Amino acid sequence: MNALRAWTLCVLFASGCATAPTPRETQPVPDVAALDAEAARAMAATGAKGLALAVIDDGQVVAVRAYGARNARGEPLQTDTVMYGASITKTVFASLVTQLADEGRIDLDASIAKYLDKPLPDYADERRYSTWSHLSGDDRWKAITPRVLLTHSAGFANFGFLEPDGTLRLHFAPGSRYAYSGDGIILMQFVLERGLGLDVGTELQRRVFDRLGMRNTSLQWRPDFARNLADGWMADGTVEPHDERSTVRAAGSMDTTVDDLSRFAAALVRGELLSPRALAEMTAPQLPITTRSQFPTLQDELPSEQRRKDLAAGLGVVVFDGPQGRGFFKGGHNDSTGNTLVCLPRGRRCVLLLANDVRAEAAFPHLVRFVLGEAGVPWSWEYGDRAFWDGR
Repeated sequence: MNALRAWTLCVLFASGCATAPTPRETQPVPDVAALDAEAARAMAATGAKGLALAVIDDGQVVAVRAYGARNARGEPLQTDTVMYGASITKTVFASLVTQLADEGRIDLDASIAKYLDKPLPDYADERRYSTWSHLSGDDRWKAITPRVLLTHSAGFANFGFLEPDGTLRLHFAPGSRYAYSGDGIILMQFVLERGLGLDVGTELQRRVFDRLGMRNTSLQWRPDFARNLADGWMADGTVEPHDERSTVRAAGSMDTTVDDLSRFAAALVRGELLSPRALAEMTAPQLPITTRSQFPTLQDELPSEQRRKDLAAGLGVVVFDGPQGRGFFKGGHNDSTGNTLVCLPRGRRCVLLLANDVRAEAAFPHLVRFVLGEAGVPWSWEYGDRAFWDGR
């Protein structure tokens, strides 16, 4: 990254776009009693069985709470209960890649071909990664860079196995537009492991989890997690057992707790985990987002006059401009999990919500607003046409 770009990103991170309105004053965060009462209202309204939350203010964790049950037996969800991190894994992984870039170990703007000892399609297909051989004959893969992968602009579907014919392919020129892709993140993992000889699980353990005291977090299943583990509830109320993910998958294999993940969020927003330059790089707008919603991932782009000007891809996060200045967020979701992390660098504030019941997601916009005030989080883009609980 050249000096001019580094300076520009630092300015953007510190002050937001020059055309953005003057940020509003921040409201005090609610006290624990108010958080407890509002969480109870949200769970009653949505029918959610389990919900955990954490609040970070001025870079410090000021509240960590857990409510409801962790399984069908009614055992309580606790702040140290192991829950599924889902796609917030991508943000944690992006912090690792950004560290490596800051150290000069990897160039965010170099072709991934620089780090591989043979063309990507020539690697044997492995279940742990993806079917890179499907890209044979399409040399556009050489235009893929780490920045392209972390901004979800490689041109892949979410996963190649979701394609109608199960074949991984490039749908557009890499770097030209945003389209969410788990396979893109898996390719970044592949580059680190095959190209740099790193083990992503080991690196995250050393650089992030051990460093921050995240004792119950791993990208790979650990037998000791079973003693205090959350199962999940699907939209129809069916219980889904916790999936014991035995393979490190940077796109979403992380098990964690609300206590642990709040430590990550606080360290990230207060600048402990990354250098100022690296944090600015990760949370700056890198690529405009041009679709109406996040999913379906390969939907058509909106006409230019209908595109949001306040929304862009960062590195492993989505960046937005709102009434309190610039913010960033990342969600995580499967059939029985709803997670979100929203951070406002001004005030170094975050709200973390982890739910082992997907029905809780309907309350997320209200709960984030209850804690932070109106921040301008692009909920309609994140969740599409799904209904929200308005808190009334």
